[in-house]
Amino acid sequence: MHKVIATLIAGLFATAAFAQTPATPATPAKPAVVAATPATPATVKAAVKEDKAVAKADAKEMKADAKADAKVVKANADATADVAVAKADAHKAKAKAHKKATKAKAAAAAKAQHDAAMAHPAATPVPAAPTQ
Repeated sequence: MHKVIATLIAGLFATAAFAQTPATPATPAKPAVVAATPATPATVKAAVKEDKAVAKADAKEMKADAKADAKVVKANADATADVAVAKADAHKAKAKAHKKATKAKAAAAAKAQHDAAMAHPAATPVPAAPTQ
């Protein structure tokens, strides 16, 4: 049951991480070139320069998104590892406490038996002395 719950939680984190990434940004519509104006080399250069700037900005944004996604994945992995370590520590602590409790019960039983034997010395059989 715990594995099923852990799987569902991990799936929730995975879908949340992907849901937060923005969709590919829509490129703004470029105005249609008016056929009446001839394209001069200066306007062509300006258009190419603008296209390069837009492409560079898009690449930079995509790189930042990828970096953020990598951080989220790493954080989820770290959290999963932390949970595993905490579970292992809890298991060790529980085993140690169980061992101590068992020792304490055994010691208490031995002490009770010893105290009972000392309280009623007549009840304990005394070995007979060997006769010759």
